[in-house]
Amino acid sequence: MPPLAALALGLWGLDRGGSLWRDESVTWQVAHRPLGGLGELLGRVDAVHGLYYLLMHGLFAAWEALGLPAGLPGGGLWALRLPSVAATALAAAGVAATGRRLAGDRAGLLAGLAYGLAPPVQMYAQEGRSYALVAAAVVWATYLMLRERWAAYAVVLLVGCWLHEFAVLAVCAHGFTAWRSRGWRWSAGAVVAGLLPLALVSARQAQQQLGWLGRPGWQDWAAYGLVGAAALLLARGAAPALVRVALPLALVPPGLLLAVSLVHPWYVDRYVLYALAGLALAAGARAAGARGALPWLLVAALLVPFGWWSGWLRTPQSRKDDVLAVAEAVRERARPGDAVLFLPSRRREWLLSSPDAYGALRDVALERSPAASRSLQGTELAAPELRAALLEAPRVVALLDPAGQPLDGTPAESVKRQTLTSSFDLCSLTSVHGARVALFAAPGTCP
Repeated sequence: MPPLAALALGLWGLDRGGSLWRDESVTWQVAHRPLGGLGELLGRVDAVHGLYYLLMHGLFAAWEALGLPAGLPGGGLWALRLPSVAATALAAAGVAATGRRLAGDRAGLLAGLAYGLAPPVQMYAQEGRSYALVAAAVVWATYLMLRERWAAYAVVLLVGCWLHEFAVLAVCAHGFTAWRSRGWRWSAGAVVAGLLPLALVSARQAQQQLGWLGRPGWQDWAAYGLVGAAALLLARGAAPALVRVALPLALVPPGLLLAVSLVHPWYVDRYVLYALAGLALAAGARAAGARGALPWLLVAALLVPFGWWSGWLRTPQSRKDDVLAVAEAVRERARPGDAVLFLPSRRREWLLSSPDAYGALRDVALERSPAASRSLQGTELAAPELRAALLEAPRVVALLDPAGQPLDGTPAESVKRQTLTSSFDLCSLTSVHGARVALFAAPGTCP
């Protein structure tokens, strides 16, 4: 039942209203690059996602070879997200198997269902990124640890670490359970050694990769405190063997990443999504031991907000932006040959997955394309050249962040804003989810 329930939830509203947000767009356009170009990119940026991109490259090639619809939106969204759906079902099965081994059939069943129902799990079950796959690897590595299948444990956990290297924090959690086992110590050492090549490459890319992050805010600490308190409360009275597995898994990886982020800001909750498996194990054990009507009335009451949250997760508004909606707004407002300008430059991602919309425009600031520059969004002209090129354009379609967002202070970004303000008229400004599309024209020429 747990994997079937997780599968059904994952397939429900999988296209999310025909929307795609910018992180998924990165997956889409990077995984469609030739293998040679993909390797060149990973040598410069995003090595942490390299294995995932390679898997998605193979999946897209197989999908198209079978003649399945692969455009965006439509069948391409299913191809992008189905691996996460399958991985979430696999993780739910692993949570159930782990709970069954530690606390019996009933606890395993309820733990697996709890994991699949958790809204953050549902969110990343429908996202074209690696986090659901990482969670599945960590969950099954946990099960293999309990079975003392050390070679398989090392292989599965190392795959999870190569899908995203912060899965290595699960090794620390497992250490609280199995530190006395010589087999675990050898396996943990093998995982760390096997991850070392990726860690060395990604360390050189850390500033570019994670430079957008700030130190954890009070909301991050409050969320961690809430999850920790819930895990401790649910684990009261549970079998000691389950407590030794569930609590470290729920608390150690996010706690360590939060602590490290006080010095190096690296914390994002999705990086340790797999920690929710520990909370689900504790919840399953508590539910299995529940007596009387009151606990089940509480569960029924929680299903109402969880149901609302689940429905909202399947709408475009549940993500930061919608690159396909931005591309459609551009199609409606732009003429072929118009200049397009991205403020900031990393928002070029809004059009890279819609080559028909992007190709009809002249990217006035672009110096080298993403493929030619072996980067995610390409490189742009220096400020003086950018200003001169922009002044030659009679019409400019500008794609901007929503109002109130911090402005990049680099010379090139400042020149973009100053030139548009001083040398063009603003003809229209349209808000799209997570973005604004502005049309500028030479003075006196607005339609």
